[in-house]
Amino acid sequence: MRFVILVKSDTATEAGAMPTESDLTAMNEFNERLAEAGVMLAGEGLQPSSKGVRVRFEGERPTVIKGPFSGPNDLVAGFWIWRVGSLDEAIEWLKRAPFDGGAEVEIRQVFESEDFGDAMAPELREREDRLRARTEELSRAS
Repeated sequence: MRFVILVKSDTATEAGAMPTESDLTAMNEFNERLAEAGVMLAGEGLQPSSKGVRVRFEGERPTVIKGPFSGPNDLVAGFWIWRVGSLDEAIEWLKRAPFDGGAEVEIRQVFESEDFGDAMAPELREREDRLRARTEELSRAS
């Protein structure tokens, strides 16, 4: 099972506050434990929403909306993608993360091809599998 772990923003991350050296060291050590256990597939911190955009698809032409966006607690400051055996295992890993100060982190399961049942016809499943293999090769190469 794959899960996306979403680290929520706060007013400090949205203001562009950078982590301290000790914060970075603690997070790096945690990420190393995840990687050594074969759990971490990806993980990154995100720039504040002031450096991003949203694209709204409504009607014939998409609309680009420039950041910053309101409600910092509804925004994402970073993420991981983990492969674990269950939601409970993801929770147990996350409990070891070096967060404090009221940080809020959300865990969401990623859909797998088989989750779509009959709507994922065999030819679509084959295309999905080829695409996944290709993107995994690209991520290993970078």
